[in-house]
Amino acid sequence: MVKEESLLDTEIVPNGSMSFSVRVRRRLPDFLQSVNLKYVKLGYHYLISHAIYLFTIPVLIAAFSAEVGTLSRHDLWQLWEHLEFNLVSLIVCSGVVVFVATLYIMSKPRPVYLVDFACFKPPQELQLTRRGFLQHAEETGKFNEQSMECMKRAMERSGLGEETSMSRSVLATPPSISMKEGRAEAELVMFSVLDELFEKTKVRPKDVSILVVNCSLFNPTPSLSAMIINHYKMRGNILSFNLGGMGCSAGVIALDLANDMLQAHGGSYAVVVSTENITMSWYMGNKESMLLPNCVFRLGGAAILLSNKSSEIRRAKYELKTIVRTHKGADVRSFKSIYQEEDENMQKGLSLSQDLAEVAGDALKTNITTMGPLVLPLSEQLLFLGALLCKRVFNKKEMKPYIPDFKLAFEHFCIHAAGRQVLDELQKNLELSDKHLEPSRMTLHRPGSFSSASSPGVVACFDILFYDLAFV
Repeated sequence: MVKEESLLDTEIVPNGSMSFSVRVRRRLPDFLQSVNLKYVKLGYHYLISHAIYLFTIPVLIAAFSAEVGTLSRHDLWQLWEHLEFNLVSLIVCSGVVVFVATLYIMSKPRPVYLVDFACFKPPQELQLTRRGFLQHAEETGKFNEQSMECMKRAMERSGLGEETSMSRSVLATPPSISMKEGRAEAELVMFSVLDELFEKTKVRPKDVSILVVNCSLFNPTPSLSAMIINHYKMRGNILSFNLGGMGCSAGVIALDLANDMLQAHGGSYAVVVSTENITMSWYMGNKESMLLPNCVFRLGGAAILLSNKSSEIRRAKYELKTIVRTHKGADVRSFKSIYQEEDENMQKGLSLSQDLAEVAGDALKTNITTMGPLVLPLSEQLLFLGALLCKRVFNKKEMKPYIPDFKLAFEHFCIHAAGRQVLDELQKNLELSDKHLEPSRMTLHRPGSFSSASSPGVVACFDILFYDLAFV
C-alpha cells in the first residue's frame, strides 16, 4: 500500500472563486531506483537473441521494396518473356534446388524421442529407515565401533530419507552375498521396470530393435542384456549392448549409444535399462574410504523407451537434443577417484578417494564449458567472452569468473542425485534456486541414490512436480 501511494501525485485545480478540486494522478516510477539488474540482463538477452532478425529483416524489406519500386510494367513483361524462352534452364535450376534441399533434409540427424520411462518401485518389505540401516549393520557383526560411527556421520549428511530400500540379500542376517543373489536382485529390478514400461507404452518386446543395459558392479555371464532377451523372447536380430564399470555416468553413456544406433536405423524402438547391483557392491569391512557406498547407494533402476518414429511425436514426453560427454580417464587422480579393490582382509568394495569432490568438479567444469556454446543464447556467450577477455587483458587473476546463466537456456534442471553436498555445490556455483534443485533433492531423499539410474529417477520426480504424474 505504501509503495502504491508513493506513485500517486496530487494537484489542486481551482474551479472558481470559492471552490476547488483535487486531482490525483499516477506518477511514473523512478526507474533508476526501482529497476532490477536481472531484468536489464533479461532485456539484453532478448535483444541479442533476436538481433539478427531485428537488423536483417528491415534491411531486406527496404532493399526489396526499393528494387521492386524501380521496375516498370515493361520491365516485368520482359522478365516474363525471358522465363518463357529459358524454360529448360528454369526446370534444371528448380531440380537442382529440390535436390540440394532433399540432400540437406536427409543429412540432418534423425529426431529421437523419449517416449516414456519406468522407475523401479520396491516392495514395502525392502524399505529401510536410516536408523534401521545402522541397526542392521551393527547386527551383522562385520563393522567395528569406528566404522559404525563413520557410517552414522555419513548417513546424517547423505540427504537420504526414511523410505529408501535395500536388496533382500543385504537385509538378510547375515548378509548373503553371492552370484545367485546378485542375479535375483538384477532380475527383480530389470523385469519389474520393463513390465511396467511395456504396459504403459503398449509396445511389444519383439518390436524393440535396440537394447542397451548398464550396470557398473555386476557383470555376469550370460550378460544382463542376454537375461532380458531370454526372459522376453525378443527378436533374433536385436542389437544388444551391455555396459559395465562406467559408474554414475553410465546412464548418459547408454542414452548416447542408443541415440547413435537410432541415427543409423530408422523406424526403430530402443530400450535403455539402467541399474546398479547393491548385492555385489555391499562392503563388509572396516576401511573408511569403502564404507560410503554402503550408506549412499540404494536399490533402484529405470527403463527408458526411445524411438525415431515420426508417429511417436504425439505421445513422446521429451526429445533428445544434445548429449555432451567428457572423459577424464587420462588423469591419474580421476582414474583412481572411484576404484574397486580389496582391503587388507581381502574384502571387496568400492573405494572413494579424498580427491573425488575436486576431480568431479573439474569434470563438471569441462563438461559445462563444452556444453555452453551448444545451448547458451548468444547474449550469454558474448558476456562470457567479454569477461574472459577482461581477465586476460587486465591480468586480474583474482577476478571472479563469469558463470553463464544456464536458466536462459533451460527451464528445468534434472541433476544427478549423487549426494547432498554435490547438489549444494552445484546449486551455489550455477546460481540455481531451490525450485530448480527440488526434483534432485526429492529423488535423493525418497528412493535414494542408485548410481547411473538416478537421472531417470530425477525425471520421474520432475514429472511429479510439474505434471502431477503419479509416483507411489
